[in-house]
Amino acid sequence: MPGKTFSFEVNRTSRAPADALFRLETDGGRWSEWAKPIIMQSGWDQQGDPAPGSIGAVRKVGMWPMLVREKTVEYEQDRRHVYELIGPKTPAKNYRAEATFTPNASGGTDLRWRGSFTEGVPGTGWLMATIFRGAITFFSARMVRAAERELAP
Repeated sequence: MPGKTFSFEVNRTSRAPADALFRLETDGGRWSEWAKPIIMQSGWDQQGDPAPGSIGAVRKVGMWPMLVREKTVEYEQDRRHVYELIGPKTPAKNYRAEATFTPNASGGTDLRWRGSFTEGVPGTGWLMATIFRGAITFFSARMVRAAERELAP
């Protein structure tokens, strides 16, 4: 019997333009600059085509010995990034997330970051959803702050 599906969504508004937020979120090598203290190491397992972060890219982020590997499966420059968790194994199966960057009327960006997965171990879905939502809430806030700092003269 297949497990239950869980999903979450985090929304933010930033004064920064969509391309600045997109660049931070998709560049696996830069996560350790803005996502500390959770992400202390970041880089590429594999670059996409075109390099570095497009379709096929695998970023690795985290803190040794726990480095998460995420593969880019859809990529629309400055607009949308879809990735899947490919390691390490977790009680969540088929984790997939999408970050969408929409320019708004004030010159900034509306960010929508959502994810979904299938419960791999019965009874753990609510916990994994809480962990993933908490992580994306943290990362989106840090990313917005970093992009807005780049606006400063």
